[in-house]
Amino acid sequence: MTDLLSTITCPKCGGVSTETMLTDACQFFYDCRHCGEVLRPKKGDCCVFCSYADVPCPPIQEARAAGNPGGCCGS
Repeated sequence: MTDLLSTITCPKCGGVSTETMLTDACQFFYDCRHCGEVLRPKKGDCCVFCSYADVPCPPIQEARAAGNPGGCCGS
């Protein structure tokens, strides 16, 4: 089962927010609710959840559940 809630932590201010992840697209940008910083994925990641959150994006979760290293968001 895919978890759609993920807690994202801003690397600039340390602000923490729980968000619902998209199931049909990557989230490439995220505006921190605490400081306004626009987060972008780290190099090698396709979405902000894979870079800054406690739960990776749904495609990664599904790939791991199937025993595959998996590509993020359809890659």
